[in-house]
Amino acid sequence: MKRCRHFLDYMATHPNAKIRYYASQMILNVHSDASYLSAPNARSRAAGYFFLGNLPRADKPIFLNGAVNILCTVLKFVAASAAEAELGALFLNAKEAKIIRLTLEELGHPQPPTPIHVDNSTTVGIVNNTIKRQKSRSMEMRYFWLLDGHIQKLFNFQYHPGLENLADYPSKAHPGTHHQAVRPFYVHMPTSPRFLPRAAKPSVRRGCVKQVGSTYVRRYPLPDLDKVPGGTAHWQAAAA
Repeated sequence: MKRCRHFLDYMATHPNAKIRYYASQMILNVHSDASYLSAPNARSRAAGYFFLGNLPRADKPIFLNGAVNILCTVLKFVAASAAEAELGALFLNAKEAKIIRLTLEELGHPQPPTPIHVDNSTTVGIVNNTIKRQKSRSMEMRYFWLLDGHIQKLFNFQYHPGLENLADYPSKAHPGTHHQAVRPFYVHMPTSPRFLPRAAKPSVRRGCVKQVGSTYVRRYPLPDLDKVPGGTAHWQAAAA
């Protein structure tokens, strides 16, 4: 009954929730994230955000579009580290992405290696085979199917800061203020941005809570729309 009332209160507060889709290059984009040991019985949550957009570039803001799929689940295995939890979430998201890739190709939209954003550098090093794997041998064997996907050029695993990871929201529990702040990024509202600015890497921030001219605040994913100079038009001009 408590959950039913919570759901009905949400529906009464937001009766006109909408998702809007914009014309794009029809390239599948995936953001993958995990929340380590945040579920009961020492389990970890896995989340993924799938949308059709343009091929992302490191020096350009991310073109945003309505979600075509959102993954939110609990890993069956108890992860021994945050890297293993991220690897498990990446495995689940990649399986979903492969199905959507095939669907898009059958519809006449050729797909490059699907860009998948991950906010754990160790996980990206494992799947891209750029680090020496030793202790990772104890991780779930199925997760290493991702290396085959990288070699076959089905996926392009990229490291990006967690602040700009759209899968961070469904992977964790947040206070009500955060739900209100990030709502324009996930459903259509008058303040919904069309582009997501890039966040600086943690090594660049050097412990600063906030950088001059940045709309990101440490430990708070996604930018603050109220503090963007020039509003969302500023991002659109920067992406042009």
